[in-house]
Amino acid sequence: MLVDRGYLSEIEKAAIAERKLAADKFRKWASKYCPDAKYMNVNSDIQIRQLLFGGIENRHKSGETWPHSKTFKVLNEESVATEGKKTSKYRTIKLCSIVEDLKIDMFTPSGWPTVSGDALRSLAGKIPTEYIYTIDDIQDDDEYTSGSENPDGNSSYGTAYEAFGGGKNGKEACHAIAALCEICSIDSLISNFILPLQGDHISCAEGRIHCSLNINTETGRLSARTPNLQNQPALEKDRYRIRQAFVAAPGNSLIVADYGQLELRILAHLTNCKSMLHAFKAGGDFHSRTAMNMYQHIRDAVQEKKVLLEWHPQPGQEKPPVPLLKVSVKEARDTLKLWYRDRKEVLAWQKSQKKLASEKGEVYTLLGRSRHFPYLTQYGPGQRGHIERAAINAPVQGSAADVAMCAMLEIERNVRLKELGWRLLLQVHDEVILEGPSESAEVAKAIVVECMSKPFYGTNILNVDLAVDAKCAKSWYAAK
Repeated sequence: MLVDRGYLSEIEKAAIAERKLAADKFRKWASKYCPDAKYMNVNSDIQIRQLLFGGIENRHKSGETWPHSKTFKVLNEESVATEGKKTSKYRTIKLCSIVEDLKIDMFTPSGWPTVSGDALRSLAGKIPTEYIYTIDDIQDDDEYTSGSENPDGNSSYGTAYEAFGGGKNGKEACHAIAALCEICSIDSLISNFILPLQGDHISCAEGRIHCSLNINTETGRLSARTPNLQNQPALEKDRYRIRQAFVAAPGNSLIVADYGQLELRILAHLTNCKSMLHAFKAGGDFHSRTAMNMYQHIRDAVQEKKVLLEWHPQPGQEKPPVPLLKVSVKEARDTLKLWYRDRKEVLAWQKSQKKLASEKGEVYTLLGRSRHFPYLTQYGPGQRGHIERAAINAPVQGSAADVAMCAMLEIERNVRLKELGWRLLLQVHDEVILEGPSESAEVAKAIVVECMSKPFYGTNILNVDLAVDAKCAKSWYAAK
C-alpha cells in the first residue's frame, strides 16, 4: 500500500505534543498533594500505584500492605544537583499516598490494585477529551455542576470524584486521571501504529509498504507482519486518523469493502436460526461471550455512548436526566439469558460443538477445515470452559475466514477488474482494499460487491444474504 510518510511524521509530532500536555497536567495535579510527583515517571505502574493506593492491604495476603511512601530513582530531566554532588543522570524522589479509600474492583494476580487503562478509566469516568487539554482551573460553581462544560454533568465522573471529596477537588482528580489514561492511549498509538509504519526495517519501495502475510492463526485468518498492516486502531480510537496515511497513487482511488456483521450471519447459517436475523440489527456478537466478558462489553459500550441502558424506575422514582453508566455482572448475565431465550437453536448448536470437541477432539468450519482440541477431558473446569468457548468460536470465526478467502479468490479471478486496472492490495479479516484508476471506480466497486456477495464461484451457499458495504475514496480513512 502507498503510505504518506510526511503525514505520519506530522501526526507523530502532534501525538508527542499532546502526550506532554497530558503528562504535565497529571504531574501538576499530583504535586499539589505530593511535591515530588512533578518529577515522577508517568509510565511507571509502581509510581502511579504508590500515589493512588499507598497504604492499601493486599487482597490475597492479609496483613501485607503497600507502603504509605516510597523512594524512586527517576531521570534527572531538569538537571537538578543534589547537595555536595555533581549533577547526575538520575535523581531520587519520594512519593506518598495522596488519597485514602480509593474504591476499585480490579486487581493484579499478585493481589494489588491494578493501574491498567480500564482501571484508570473507571476512576476518572467519561471525561470528554477536549476538556482534558483545555480545563486547568476547575471552578466549583453551579454553572459547571449543571453540565454546561461537561455535557453529562457530575454523573460522568468516576470513583475518584467522591474519594477526593467531590466538588472542585473531585473534578480535578477525575480530569487528571483522565489525562493519565490519555498518556496510555497515545503511547499505544505511537509505538504500535505510527512508528512501525516509518521504520527503516520494513520493505518499502517508491513509498509503498509491503507486509508479509501468513496463514498461521488457529481460525484460518491471515495475519500480517513487518509491518502488521492489519493491526490498525479501531475508528473510534483512531484520534490521529492513521488510516489517512494509506493513500492511492495520483489518478487512482481505493475501494474498501467489508461484510456487514459477517460472523453473526455465519452463526445464523450454522444454527439455521431465523431469529438471528434480529441480532444483525442489534449488532452484538454474543455467541461466545461469558457473563464477565458481556459485562465488560456493555460497560465499554455505554461509556463510549454507543448504547443507552434501559432504566426501569421503581414506583415514585423519576428517570434520571442522563444515561446510567453502571452495569453489574448479574445484569450482563441476564442480558445473555434474554438473548438466548429466543435463540434456542444457538444453545443446541453450542452443546453439539462441545460434544464434538470432547468426543472427536476437533470442530469444523463451513468448508471442512478442522481445529483440533485434543485431551479436552484432562483439564479442570476453568481451563475446560476456556477450551469449550474456543470450540464454539472456531467454526464461526473460521467459517468467516473461509468466506473472506473465497471472496479474495473470486476478486482475483475476475477478468473485468483486471481489464479496468484494479488489483487487490490487502485483506483485513472481513475487509478488502483494492486500488485502481479513479475513472472506473464505481464500475469496479459494483464488481467487487458482486464477487463478495457470491464468493463461491459466483454463488452463495449460505441460507442468509452476505451484505457488503463498499466505498471509493483517495485514502483508507476516507473510505471508512
